[in-house]
Amino acid sequence: MHLNVVLETVDGSPIDSPDWRVELEVTPVGADERAVQLRVQYDGAAPADARVRLEVAAPDAPYWLIPGLFYGANRDPACARLYPRYAPGELDAENLIADRWAFRADRAATPVVFAWGEEGGVALSVGATTSLGLSGLGLGAGPDRPATIWASLPYREEPFSYVGEPRGVEPLADCHRWEQGECHEIQASLWTLPADRHSYAPVLQVLRDRERAAHPPVTPWVDIADAAELTAYGLWRWHYRENPAVLIETALFDRELAGDLGDRGDRLAMHVAWVSGIPYAHALLRHGRRAGNPSYVEAGTAVIDHITANLTPAGTFFGTWYAEKGWKQSWTPVPGGLHARTLAEATLFTLRAIAAEPVEHPVWRTAALSNLEFALAAQDAEGNFGSMYHLETGEVLSRLGAAGLTWVGAMAEAYELFGDERFREAARRGGRYYASFVRDETLCGAPEDVDLAPTSEDGYAALFAYVGLHRIDPSSEWLALARHGADWMLTFRYSYDVRFDPETILGAYGFRSRGADQASPSNQHLHNYGLICTAELATLSALTGDDSYATSAAEHLRFARQFIARHDGDFNARRGMVTERYYQTECFGPPGALLTLSHSWCIGVLLLATEDALTHPELTTLTW
Repeated sequence: MHLNVVLETVDGSPIDSPDWRVELEVTPVGADERAVQLRVQYDGAAPADARVRLEVAAPDAPYWLIPGLFYGANRDPACARLYPRYAPGELDAENLIADRWAFRADRAATPVVFAWGEEGGVALSVGATTSLGLSGLGLGAGPDRPATIWASLPYREEPFSYVGEPRGVEPLADCHRWEQGECHEIQASLWTLPADRHSYAPVLQVLRDRERAAHPPVTPWVDIADAAELTAYGLWRWHYRENPAVLIETALFDRELAGDLGDRGDRLAMHVAWVSGIPYAHALLRHGRRAGNPSYVEAGTAVIDHITANLTPAGTFFGTWYAEKGWKQSWTPVPGGLHARTLAEATLFTLRAIAAEPVEHPVWRTAALSNLEFALAAQDAEGNFGSMYHLETGEVLSRLGAAGLTWVGAMAEAYELFGDERFREAARRGGRYYASFVRDETLCGAPEDVDLAPTSEDGYAALFAYVGLHRIDPSSEWLALARHGADWMLTFRYSYDVRFDPETILGAYGFRSRGADQASPSNQHLHNYGLICTAELATLSALTGDDSYATSAAEHLRFARQFIARHDGDFNARRGMVTERYYQTECFGPPGALLTLSHSWCIGVLLLATEDALTHPELTTLTW
């Protein structure tokens, strides 16, 4: 395995000059890892702008991985959402297709690039930031070039940059100005891997452990109990609306501006799950019961009442509710389309709400059973639940992707609640069908807004499914799939702290990114949705004896307890508000900024996790 060092100019042209001295030392660390020590010195008379590039050959026809950023070809050809896609021999800025890609390291959850072929794999890791600046990670192979992975010091994106727009833009790049006699030493790691694509898991665990050993944990702003109190208040005060009872999806920090903008300010809409709806009404209801707050109990109950009392002609929940239009379909251009993951998640949390309530709610039970019966009818002989349905006819409009995986978790919990053997058998069939997505590292399709893209949310769905399946049908098969899905999910979890300009709001407040999740390669921003499966990660640790899953859950909850508005005016928000997006890289917003609106799901998943941390048997003993 040969490591090559290239010096290049601002535009990427190679430098061939006696003014530079390069020393490279490669030392075995273990069976699979080699430590790389690179020393570069410049002796030229005049200052020079230059970049250092470490390259290593990759297997032919590779499968790529940059955690949180690039998965295989990264985009299914059928995916309607445009973001970077790998295709040999192609270069198309308008459709974001190329046979080589390089990115800023802060786009990656862990700064490492992997490539696998039929005979084995290779990986190259480097610090996200070195003495030369923000690093870069690259991969490429084409008809006229061998497969290669590389690290750029500092970064240079190519062949164009993706900044959230549905097209490529002028590539972003940085370069270091070298003075005479200047010398830099850079450490990297080179890994030799088996052909199994899942061999990323032990590498990422080693890199996470090194970061944990080198840096103290994130310091939350508030403890668990205060976080629960603040988020319950924020969800009720800023997102709950009566008559009809809904949790509106977004509320602007600037309340005067919210009134001026009308529908463009607060988003007077609600999904039945996913970005609003039943999961978070359940969280508010749970907190209200525990804390003895009748206003929260009334609000949570009323929202679930409203959603469960309004079913489609097909017998499912609707997708969305709008103040002006009422109940409508999911976020899809397909007329009448309903998204499987959203319906399944609404059903799952209706079941949890039924199980948790000390009183009977017949309408909730009827709605849950109606959705479950629909899903049973939609499941095909192979176990596929479908990914999109028609709200009037119930026709399965698409079976692409793994959006239906959440139904497995819902069926498992339905069996626990109702004892109907049909639900357990449907969960088993679904678990077997979707297993190939987990084993092949091809999970995709969970969120409504990014179509067939791989996302962190697909990993959350896999945890619901296989931890739930193992609970009702204990077997090594389901446990192995739960663990595999969790490992994949954690590829999106930031293992290090991005450096922010101290004059940005994230920099000024000392925000730490370790423990955050990248939303997806398409939506490159940090979010806290992983809190929804906090209990499942802790359960997985208990089942496997591997405490790394519970540790990751704790880190995610520590991360999320930053930027909860503790009082009106805190970071210009209102008490209890939580933003949807933290911008850690150049995508949708400038690095170091945050989106100045509160989102019901961001508050809701944090409230769910804090309630779990305070009451769940496998969580109450952890250090949060």
